[in-house]
Amino acid sequence: MMSTTGYQIRQCERPECALRYPIVEEHIFGLSCPCCGAKTRMVVAKELNPEPGNLASFSSELVIEVLLDNVRSAWNVGSMFRTADGLGIHHMYLCGVTPTPENVKVTKTSLGAEKTVTWSQHNDGVKKVLKLKQQGYRLWALEKDDRSEKINKTLYDIDGPQIILVVGNEVCGVDPGILELCERTVHIPMIGLKRSFNVAVAFGIASHMLVYGNGA
Repeated sequence: MMSTTGYQIRQCERPECALRYPIVEEHIFGLSCPCCGAKTRMVVAKELNPEPGNLASFSSELVIEVLLDNVRSAWNVGSMFRTADGLGIHHMYLCGVTPTPENVKVTKTSLGAEKTVTWSQHNDGVKKVLKLKQQGYRLWALEKDDRSEKINKTLYDIDGPQIILVVGNEVCGVDPGILELCERTVHIPMIGLKRSFNVAVAFGIASHMLVYGNGA
């Protein structure tokens, strides 16, 4: 039996398959090979690394929050919660059809980060952005358009402590009504043929650059 803090590396006993894979307690794979269904044997048993829980020691003076505008994929949202936790992001505003951690698919990839990053849900993203601007927040949209700047060129040009990074829909991008209200539009330089990264990947790159590009 595995503990809740441990995992096993198992291997299929069928020579033609010999799949080697990790399994944690109550994993859907069970003890049968997920590839061919044959019996498996335990190769290694190890303890999982405990979470350090060092959020309180995060020392950046830059307050970064995130607004997700109609990000459809629950998997992407969960991944973004985990990234937000790792970067000490204070809050996530989930707007439009963006799924919340009440969706089990979000928590499948957030792996508990939804418990450490506060969040709120808002049907009308434009209305929420207007209110945030009134509260003194500065909004930067992660979007490639005619006025956007390379994000690496803006890192040392932040003269205020409160930045909200706005990330838009996987296909349509940020709502034009929100874009009009954003102080700046930034994009991540790319070399390949595709015009954009996966939204969760783009969020991770941009938010990491904002946090650590300013000496955090």
